[in-house]
Amino acid sequence: MPGFAGSSAYYLRYMDPHNDKALVSREADEYWRCVDLYIGGSEHATGHLIYSRFWNKFLFDYGCVVDDEPFHKLINQGMIQGRTSFVYRIKDTNTFVSATLKDNYDTTPIRVDINIVGDGDVLDTEAFRAWRPEFADADFVLDNGRYICGHAVEKMSKSMHNVVNPDDMVERYGADTLRLYEMFLGPLEASKPWDTNGIDGVFRFMKKLWSLYWRGDDCLVNDNEPTRDNLKSLHKLIKKVTADIEGFSFNTSVAAFMICVNELAQQKCGSRAILEQLAVVVAPFAPFTAEALWQGALGHDTSVVDANWPEHNEDYLKEDTATMAVSFNGKARYNITVAADAAREDIEKTALEAEGAAKWLEGKTVRKIIVVPGKIVNIVVS
Repeated sequence: MPGFAGSSAYYLRYMDPHNDKALVSREADEYWRCVDLYIGGSEHATGHLIYSRFWNKFLFDYGCVVDDEPFHKLINQGMIQGRTSFVYRIKDTNTFVSATLKDNYDTTPIRVDINIVGDGDVLDTEAFRAWRPEFADADFVLDNGRYICGHAVEKMSKSMHNVVNPDDMVERYGADTLRLYEMFLGPLEASKPWDTNGIDGVFRFMKKLWSLYWRGDDCLVNDNEPTRDNLKSLHKLIKKVTADIEGFSFNTSVAAFMICVNELAQQKCGSRAILEQLAVVVAPFAPFTAEALWQGALGHDTSVVDANWPEHNEDYLKEDTATMAVSFNGKARYNITVAADAAREDIEKTALEAEGAAKWLEGKTVRKIIVVPGKIVNIVVS
C-alpha cells in the first residue's frame, strides 16, 4: 500500500486514539467534525488528499463518519525557490571569467556552491579552488579584483548547489529573523525566490524592535501615558495583523510591523501600555524575541503566549486632520491642512487665506467655491 494511502485516515484516529472498538466513535466525530484547515504543498496534496477523500467518502457511505468531506479548507503553500550562482569557464581552459566580463569570451556556465559566494555575488576564489579537485589550479579573470558570479532563480536542490542550510541562517541571524524573512518573501501560496541578501533588512528590523525596549543594558520601558500618536500606531497594527492572520497574509503583517516600529521609534515611545501589546502581537511571528521582551523588559513571570490577544479601537484610528488640495478653475495649486471635522465655512476661509492664495486671487473675483470634504477645494474665479 502506498504511503499516502496508509496515512489517509490518521485525522479520524486523532479524535479518538484510545478506542479499541472502532476507528472513531460517532460521539467523538460529531464533536470534532472534519479538519478545519489543511496546509500542504501541491504535490503532497494531490497525492495524500486523493486517498483521504476516497477513504472518507467510503466510510461516510457506510455510516462510519459524519462528514462527507475530510477537510474544510485547503491552502497550498508555495515553494521556496533557490538562487543559483554561476561561474563561467573559458572553453578548453581552466580559467574562469567574471560574469561582468564574460561577453568578451566563449564560456561555459557552471553552477557553483552558493555557500562560497558572498554578498554582492562575489566568489571566494580560494574556497572555489578547494571545492573540487579539478578546480585546484583554476585561474580567474577578475573585475576590479573581484570575481562576480552570475545568478538565476531555480528550484532549490542539491544538484544545483543552491540549497540554503537553515541552521547557518539561524546561527547568523537567529530563528526569529529567518522565520520573519520567509513570511516576508511573499504571499503564502506563491512560489518565492530565496535571496540571502534580503534577510539583512529583516535583521535590522529585529534590532530596531529590540531597541524600543532596551538601550544596551538599560530598560527603556516606562509607565508614561501613551500619546495619541502612540495609540494610533499600535491600534492600526493590531487591526492589520488580526485581519492578516485570518487571511494568511503574513507577508503584509511583517510590512505592518516595520511601519509601526519605525513610527514608535520616531515618537520615542517607551510606554508600557503600548509595548506590552506590541510584544503580544509580535509573538506569533517572532516568538523567541517576544518572550524575551515579555519576561525581560516587561517583567512578567508568565509566558507571552498566555496573554490575551488585543483588540483594536476604531476611535484611535480616526484622523485628527485632513490634507486637502486647493485648485483654481480646476487646476491644483497648493494644499491646506484642516481639522478632520472642520465645517465647510472654515475650510473655505482656510483655503482663501492660505499663503499661496494671493497669487491666484489677484485681480480676480471668486464666483463659486466647491468643497469635497477631506479631498479638495475648487475655487472658481474670473
